Amino acid sequence: MRCLLILAHPRRDSLCGALFDAYAGGARQAGAEYRELILSEMRFDPDVHTVSPELQPLEPDLVRAQHDIAWAEHLVFIYPTWWGTFPALLKGFLDRVLTPGFAFRHVTHDKWDKLLAGRTVDLITTMDTPPLIYRLVYRAPGRQALARATLGYCGLRTARVDTFGPVVASDISQRNRWLDRARSSGSRLIHGALSPAQRRLQRLFAWLAALRLQFYPMTWIAYTVGALTAGAGKPMSMAPYLLGYLTLFLLEVATVFLNDWFDFDSDRRNQNAGPFTGGSRVLVDGRLDRAAMRKGIGLSLLAALAALVALLAAAPAASAIAIAALYAVFATLALIYTVPPLKLSHRGFGELDVALTHSAGAIMAGYVAQGGGWADSLPWLLALPLGLSVLPSILLAGCPDRDADQAAAKRTLVVILGKRSTARLAMGATVAAPALAALLSVARPDMAALLGWSAAGGAVHGVWLVRRLRRFTAGEMPERIDGAIVLALTFILWFCVPPLIALMRAPGS
Repeated sequence: MRCLLILAHPRRDSLCGALFDAYAGGARQAGAEYRELILSEMRFDPDVHTVSPELQPLEPDLVRAQHDIAWAEHLVFIYPTWWGTFPALLKGFLDRVLTPGFAFRHVTHDKWDKLLAGRTVDLITTMDTPPLIYRLVYRAPGRQALARATLGYCGLRTARVDTFGPVVASDISQRNRWLDRARSSGSRLIHGALSPAQRRLQRLFAWLAALRLQFYPMTWIAYTVGALTAGAGKPMSMAPYLLGYLTLFLLEVATVFLNDWFDFDSDRRNQNAGPFTGGSRVLVDGRLDRAAMRKGIGLSLLAALAALVALLAAAPAASAIAIAALYAVFATLALIYTVPPLKLSHRGFGELDVALTHSAGAIMAGYVAQGGGWADSLPWLLALPLGLSVLPSILLAGCPDRDADQAAAKRTLVVILGKRSTARLAMGATVAAPALAALLSVARPDMAALLGWSAAGGAVHGVWLVRRLRRFTAGEMPERIDGAIVLALTFILWFCVPPLIALMRAPGS
């Protein structure tokens, strides 16, 4: 493990200095590779005189400090707590060294990238206040400021906090016990910076990030619309419903895992990744390795197959062939989004594939699981405006990824058409979705109750979305457009939630 020890006491010959040496001794015993920064021996101006810190030239000691921080996997700050917080020496160091472009990067006024993510931190501090009073009465202001508002802002995760005090009332034996604790903290690095419980929790969060759960509710709603449509007012058969959605959920899991696997080259180049773009980042950031992701892909596919077999066993015999065929077709379409040799997302067909699988695929999965016929017109017609409503979000999601996709030879529609033409295409789909819903409501009386509110609400929401997209066609599109993507994702709700409500209110449901 690469460890950087930072002594932030203005005096080297202090208790903090002794704790620094003790921790270094433990790290040395653990076989950790470590470097030291002793702030009192460094020469730098602690004050920021320019408008922004990155505009002020760094002194050689600060250049070395940035190199050491970038090199380190684990940082240790050892400092005294004075007046409830840390010394001016450490504050000045942080003001100068954690500069924009090195420690973080602003995307918008309220969004930023944490450029030091993936690193961990230990905080070791001394104080004259009893630690319990400091934590409960004063609410640990210095620790909160350092761990959360400063280091956490840049992506550093606090692994351990050791507080030693009250120093003023301590004797030699007490201080020796503190030194032993600091040495023990350093020696634990032989097993890594995190405890076993912290590592398990970190891995759990990594898998949750890999799942990208923010995209699943739309699929579930569309699936439920299909299931209720098949019932025609009758209560649903819950076993096929749950097994059908479990199959769909696991296939979506496998799809997002495969996307991370096969889009790795594009994702690692992507400087504009966000919650809806650039993949989950768990492979790129090293939160999961490829061996773990390979197991996740295999297990999710096997579990999806097992759920499908259980669905076929639970469903009426007359529906088994239709269920098997439709699930196989749409599962294949979902999986070949990035899987070779077809790799639809690399050939300009990925956006259409997503629109199809998340509309017709989800609705028909629910419909046939409840015994509906695959050739019935109603579920396919319901899927048409829903598919059009999906297009704006998937088109916009490709815009921040364009440069990385192009560099990785991935020919998405955004790469082929350019950002402005893609925004125009998204505008066209935004107008077409409520227009088609209105047309179907008029042409099919049985669909008026299902799509009437979709047409009205989608039109109003569409005006809002089109106005946002017109800015992108008139001027330069920002690198990150998270707000517009959220607006496009919520646009989809108008084409699945009103039909869901109407079907749930139907007699017998």
